[in-house]
Amino acid sequence: VRARRHRTGWALVAAAVVAVSAGALLLAGPGSAPAVAAPRPLVVRADSTPVPLERLAERAERDAADGSPRLRKGTHVQSWSLGMSEDEPPITLPVERVVRWNADDSHTELVVATDPRRPGRPVLSEGDEGDGGPHLVEDGHVVSERTFPPSWSDAPPQSPPPRDATRLRAYLSEAQHLDAPPTTGELLDATAVLLDTWTLGARENAALARLLADADGLRSAGRVTDRLGRHGQAYVYDGGGYRRMLVMDPGSGAVLGLESTAVADEPAYGVEAGDVIDYSAWVR
Repeated sequence: VRARRHRTGWALVAAAVVAVSAGALLLAGPGSAPAVAAPRPLVVRADSTPVPLERLAERAERDAADGSPRLRKGTHVQSWSLGMSEDEPPITLPVERVVRWNADDSHTELVVATDPRRPGRPVLSEGDEGDGGPHLVEDGHVVSERTFPPSWSDAPPQSPPPRDATRLRAYLSEAQHLDAPPTTGELLDATAVLLDTWTLGARENAALARLLADADGLRSAGRVTDRLGRHGQAYVYDGGGYRRMLVMDPGSGAVLGLESTAVADEPAYGVEAGDVIDYSAWVR
């Protein structure tokens, strides 16, 4: 089986497993539309008023005054990622991923195949080596459940993120092994790495919001509802062949999600302009 080409390694995880009976689903064939599970791009409400990112950063800073909630190592993220191959149609793999750290610096990781937009319906899951490749599984199917021994590092992103924008920029540059301050596209990539490792507290949220507010080319777009049903403010960046949409909580300034969509056709991989390449939604 030829391995599929993935744009990112983002995955999604769940805290609970729901066992349900699987129904029938038809996958897209060559030359047809992407798999049924592929999400459509988030749509900004036409009647909404964009909130400048500067104002959102100010709200986040006010919200951080009492220091709660606090920073916690670990993550809970739902993601949809597009798997691409030169000889098969693209498919979307929805997963939920939960990482929890213990007092002794050991941690657990649970990865579940699930799509909250279609509860109880079969889900595409990436097959293990030798099992025939991607296939349908029951909603809530445990992809992996692992426990890791105690480990510690003082290097980003494993070390705690700082609480001010200047030091956070340097931290994210180191986390991404950059020799210069991150571009806006690199900053968005680094934000995903950060949130895949840490559940930010109010003060870390404020630092990140301030850093994003100072980024070039990240423009306010208006109100959206994310794929978990949460209302947020959207901020869009075009660059590197993709449109990135950052979704932020309008009250706290926390990052709720990040979406990447193609801006041009990629016929070799069956990708069309507007297709969602990946989307991550983080949950506290």
